[in-house]
Amino acid sequence: MSGKLKADPDFAPCPVCEDDELFRNGIFIFNVTQIIKHIANSPTAINLVEVAVSDFEPEFSIIDESHVDSVDITRPVILGEISPGRYNLIDGNHRMEKARRLGIDRMQAYKLNMKQHIAFLTSSKAYQSYVEYWNSKLKDKKGR
Repeated sequence: MSGKLKADPDFAPCPVCEDDELFRNGIFIFNVTQIIKHIANSPTAINLVEVAVSDFEPEFSIIDESHVDSVDITRPVILGEISPGRYNLIDGNHRMEKARRLGIDRMQAYKLNMKQHIAFLTSSKAYQSYVEYWNSKLKDKKGR
């Protein structure tokens, strides 16, 4: 698990182009399009793991039924460490849903730890809030 996060005064938000896909988690907005490009340019820098489909229920995602059948479930989904030791599905909700419907138990996933995905936050305000959020979650874990 990663330790306390110190705010980088030189943090530059990830730019967003008009057609970029974004993952929104409250104030935290990550540029998924840029994450995918980063993985394509340096695939060995990100852990590719197998995950259980049942670990990622569609509780917060909106599924476009017309899109589910067309997705390629052989393409890995992307997970991001949103809080210490907790990974959220940040790209691949439709693939995960299709796998669930087909009875597939496991899928490939790129697993980005906090230090790998924080660079893809799209605003300085979100970055500063994320640093505070991350550190508060560390305190919560220690207090248990």
